Amino acid sequence: MQTNFSAAQLADPAMASSEGVIRKCVHCGFCTATCPTYVLLGDELDSPRGRIYLMKDMLENQRKPTQDVVKHIDRCLSCLSCMTTCPSGVNYMHLVDHARAYVEEHYDRSPIDRMLRATVALVLPYPARFRAALWLARIARPLAPLFDRVKALRPAAAMLRLAPVGRARKGTGRAPLLMAPAPSVASRGRVVLMQGCAEPVLRPEIRASTVRLLERCGFVVSFATGEQCCGALVHHMGKEERALESARRNVDAWSQEIDKGLTAIVITTSGCGTTIKDYGFMLRDDPEYAERAAQVSALAKDVSELLDSIGELPVAPDVPALAVAYHSACSMQHGQKITAAPQRLLTAAGFAVRSPAEGHLCCGSAGTYNIFQPDIAAQLGKRKAGNIAKLDADIVAAGNVGCAVQIEQYLGKPVVHTVQLLDWATGGPVPDALIDHPILDRRN
Repeated sequence: MQTNFSAAQLADPAMASSEGVIRKCVHCGFCTATCPTYVLLGDELDSPRGRIYLMKDMLENQRKPTQDVVKHIDRCLSCLSCMTTCPSGVNYMHLVDHARAYVEEHYDRSPIDRMLRATVALVLPYPARFRAALWLARIARPLAPLFDRVKALRPAAAMLRLAPVGRARKGTGRAPLLMAPAPSVASRGRVVLMQGCAEPVLRPEIRASTVRLLERCGFVVSFATGEQCCGALVHHMGKEERALESARRNVDAWSQEIDKGLTAIVITTSGCGTTIKDYGFMLRDDPEYAERAAQVSALAKDVSELLDSIGELPVAPDVPALAVAYHSACSMQHGQKITAAPQRLLTAAGFAVRSPAEGHLCCGSAGTYNIFQPDIAAQLGKRKAGNIAKLDADIVAAGNVGCAVQIEQYLGKPVVHTVQLLDWATGGPVPDALIDHPILDRRN
């Protein structure tokens, strides 16, 4: 695509990067076939190609964003399916992230919209605040229908509905059905497990499963002092300085661990993993952090990626071939290009893995998307749940907590993390969500 950015504009590293991305687009339109919003809405401006035209015009001419332009940019899920499809290697992720930062700086959102976005940014990345907010949301849930009547307050209604009905269980106290085998190899090295912000509040059992499984596989598991939210949430909301601040703090925290000797930084939420693997790009122009950020990105591994690299897991005997519907999160398959590893691990653990139709399409979670775009998110959630239901599987697995929460709303059955099933199959306890489930009868 031809561009006409001035030399002064290209002196800005962010603008120069976006110009390079735009120039790679050849208008082929392959991206439209795999873009969830285009598939649903059929509007060219709600496709990656259409949005690239809008973003090019806005950035190149330094226009103040209009309400219509912002609407189409906001509707983008950042699912990155277009990047998997694109034959020209257009890095749409970097372009839309820059465009959102530009919108955040130059567009005047309504007071209610600003308030809601500020609230989300001040609550979700902080576990203590998030936990308190969930408690309040359970009390206020009956107000959701009232908020639905006012278009500007629909995001508030969506937040109330997304809050879990009951408290997150912090352990069942039940003994494992199978004894955990001792590690079959000497220590494979030391890893730091990212603690996360939303996941430990919504599903604290995922961390416990991960620690057990990694130690069973021969890793020494540590946690980094000073680590905080990865910054993905505010990054995708266009709050770039806050995202970079989070990235720098994590680079500082993890650099101290790297200095002690580190095999990997292990991540159990694929949305976080995509952002952390991009720290090297995000901090590329920061002379104090660029090199260390690139080192952090190189060491970042999704838990399934790390486990797949070691070969055979210490699978316990007599594991029945339960059918698992595997949902591949967009941030996993499109953002990190991890597609076969989770399914390979589940198959090796004795599960019969099934993949739903339209597996490349987003479930509608997409970070805060199901809050700020609840109507489109609901359509995508129902579509995803319908395709998974057709598989008639015993269990549903995913590698991203946001996807699990979103799909459960419309599927009516629990969705567990991949690592919980692997922990269970190698001698760990039954995943909390599956206790009292009929499938347990087959294990006795």
